[in-house]
Order: sequence, then structure tokens, then C-alpha cells
Amino acid sequence: MGIKLDGKKLAEKHREEINKFIQKKIHLGCEPPCMANILVGNDGGSVYYVNSQNKLCSKLGVKVKSIYLEENISEDELINIIQKLNNDKEVKGIILQLPLPKHLNEAVITSKICYEKDIDGLSSVSAGRFYKGEKGFVPCTPKGIIELIKSTNIDMQGKHAVIIGRSNIVGKPAAQLLLNENATVTICHSKTKNLKGICREADILVSAIGKPGFITEEYIKEGAIVIDVGTTMVDGKLKGDICFDEVIEKAAFVTPVPGGVGAMTTTMLIKNLCEELE
Repeated sequence: MGIKLDGKKLAEKHREEINKFIQKKIHLGCEPPCMANILVGNDGGSVYYVNSQNKLCSKLGVKVKSIYLEENISEDELINIIQKLNNDKEVKGIILQLPLPKHLNEAVITSKICYEKDIDGLSSVSAGRFYKGEKGFVPCTPKGIIELIKSTNIDMQGKHAVIIGRSNIVGKPAAQLLLNENATVTICHSKTKNLKGICREADILVSAIGKPGFITEEYIKEGAIVIDVGTTMVDGKLKGDICFDEVIEKAAFVTPVPGGVGAMTTTMLIKNLCEELE
């Protein structure tokens, strides 16, 4: 029987640090930090994430401007909203919830977020700095993943890490962060052959495909660290990619959904906002 990696408990430690930082700033006469989150449409995972952000901001004393937009908004309209936020001196951080509706060009739109406010590292400038190893915002979900793995006290150096999913917001940056820790990284995707066999070789397995219950114990190496990034709403409940009850019998550590990566992602977002203010 493995150990549940409690993202909520780990996030609480980081939130205490954030709270101390914010209270210190307020004591010095500074305004509390302010961020803007933008939600286009009603994707279940994105709605859940925005609600989590708003609750945490309220708890930590962070001001938030939530902008809810219809799914059929035009690209020009959305870019205009982002540019207004870029010019809003009160707003120190901007996050655009992904995925966007299919008629919107994600690459074009995210590139309009100014680098100094891009707390989720979505823009081309942010991505370029990240992959070149220059100072900048680290994407929140991958940052949370690494913190969760570090909490096991298992050295990542030389470990074989397998990531299922090659998105720009999770898969690719998570791979880079694992490389930074000197792990050997394999990225799998929808065209990968022998996926199950590759996963069974993983000392660290990260699943970010959004297919509820896809990863069973047959995909798991004995004693592996398993990180579930999946967030899919099923009958009003949030479900992960991993069959938790099966996998925890074989793995050493497993993150639950909810209460795993999601809790860390929201916290890392606010931590990035505070780092921007330093």
C-alpha cells in the first residue's frame, strides 16, 4: 500500500509563507496584490480552477478581478480585454484559463499577455525565457508537480520520468523541470506505441491526458511516484486520470483528485504573483 500525496497539506505550508509576505507588504503601507483571471465559456475543469483561485485569493487577502466571457467571443474582443488588463496598473498578474474554445487561436491570444504580468507563463516570451533557463515565471501546474515530488524526499536524479501528455501548459514544461532535476524524461502522447509498457518502466509517472480512470495498476511500476494531473467533471464530480484505489496498492506515492495537483497549482499561481511583487 502506497502513500497518498496530500496536495492540500503541502499547499498549506506554501500558503502560510504567502500570507506572511502579504501581511508584511500591507504593514508597510502597500496595497494587497491584485490579479485578474479570465474564463471563456464553461469548461468544467476551468470553472473548478477559477472557483478555487477566487476562494484562495479571498482567504489570503489577494484582490482578484474575475472576467467571465461567453464561449462565442471573438478573438479581437478577447485580445482587447487582455490589453486593457496589461495597462491596468492595479493588476499585477493575469491568468487566462485554457483550453480556449476551438475558434480562438490560443498561441496568438496568450502571446498578448505582457511578460511582466504573465504569472502562469503562457506567453511566447515567458516560454522562451523558461526553456532557456532565464529568470521568469514557472508554469504553475508543473511547478506544483515538482514540489509534490520533492515532498517525497526521493532524489529525482537519474530516475526515469514518464509524462503522458505533451501540452504546452503541463506536459512540455513538466518535462523541462524534471530535466532540470537530472531525471531522464520520456514524453508519451496519443501516437505513442506500447504506452502501457513504457509507463511500467517509470520511476515517476505523470498523467495529464484528461481521461478519467485511464491509468490502472497495469500501467504502474512497483514503488513508482504517480502524479495525477487529470481534471474532468463526471456527473458533477471531479475525476482524475488514475484509478486511485488500484494504483495506490502498487505505487509508493500517488496524488488524489481532488486534493492533489490542483491544490498546489492554485497556490503556485498566487506564489508567482507575490514573486512578481518582490
